[in-house]
Amino acid sequence: MGVGRFVYTPILPLMHNRAGLSAGAGANLATANYVGYLVGALAGILSPALVRSRAVLRGSLLLLTATLTAMPLTRDTATWEVLRLLAGAASALVFVVAAGSLMHHLREHPPHLSGWAFGGVGGGIALSGLLVLALRPVGDWRAAWWASAALAALLTAGSWNLRPEDAPATEVSGATGKLRTRRWFGALFVSYTLEGVGYIVAGTFLVAAIGQGSPGWVGGGAWVLVGLAAVPSSALWARLGRHWSRPGLLLTALVVQAAGIALPALVGGTAAALLSAVLFGATFLGVSTLALATGAHLRFPRSVALLTAGYSVGQILGPLVVAPLLHHGYRGALLLAALVVLAAATAAAVLRIGFPHHMVVVRHTKPERRRESSEGVDPDALAPHSAD
Repeated sequence: MGVGRFVYTPILPLMHNRAGLSAGAGANLATANYVGYLVGALAGILSPALVRSRAVLRGSLLLLTATLTAMPLTRDTATWEVLRLLAGAASALVFVVAAGSLMHHLREHPPHLSGWAFGGVGGGIALSGLLVLALRPVGDWRAAWWASAALAALLTAGSWNLRPEDAPATEVSGATGKLRTRRWFGALFVSYTLEGVGYIVAGTFLVAAIGQGSPGWVGGGAWVLVGLAAVPSSALWARLGRHWSRPGLLLTALVVQAAGIALPALVGGTAAALLSAVLFGATFLGVSTLALATGAHLRFPRSVALLTAGYSVGQILGPLVVAPLLHHGYRGALLLAALVVLAAATAAAVLRIGFPHHMVVVRHTKPERRRESSEGVDPDALAPHSAD
């Protein structure tokens, strides 16, 4: 999923230079992918049977690989949009099935174990970045797509026998009665939706932005660093959630991410570009981990579905919002994205004030029923539940 969804970012500069893709068309391709992702995520949420289907997993893996293979076969922008839309839907379904499997089979294990598994998204980003970086001397955008398809095929073979969940993973209920948490969930929803807008601008245009002002290898190298930093991030933030307030950690992660996004727009040079990549990679999966865990803590009805929908809509809006700024380069787009993430941090700060830490989470496990404080460890609450 990390390869199929995110390889477009390091290939984008090659498509600008060699395939005649305009900045506006590049933003439209990104938007098509995010629309598909929203469709796939909602399908997985509204139809639980999809989450437990091996056929859906395998079909989505094959479809994702096929879309990568087909990208170099045409120069028609409309066809590219359809392919990226299908890739987005397939990516979401792959993630939903994999997440359901992890939540089910690892529910009695420490939360950082699931965090490492979700770090596979970062691993896919790093591998795809290395692939495109290695092919950069060739300068052939078609070869980059075909190589990424081959990598996706290898990873598909490795995950072919993944066993989806065969029953609902958890049952979470409240022991303190019905609490008025709507306003706190509202602040979380706003924060996570704004994060979707800001993060996706950097996730789409960071490599191209760095490439404009740095040596040729820096853009691709920065994307590799994004992936490498993302690999341990979910596990790290999950561990920190055992000792610190999740809303406080969410606020911290968003501020750090905003600084990372703004850095290459404010400071030139290779060091600033690479530091930006590390800060961004270390936070974007962590923010999802913390936001979804906080939603589970609040026990708001269908919190995961609502947060996923808001995040996905934010991803669709992000490229559209910054598209008018792309005619003057990427600096303005990155600065606007950083401001949006700071707005998300402001909403997280509102959430942190008066957050109901006293709520108790009850988790039913086999063979016994276990009760844990909201300040303790709930593996199912700490891991990212949705297709983000």
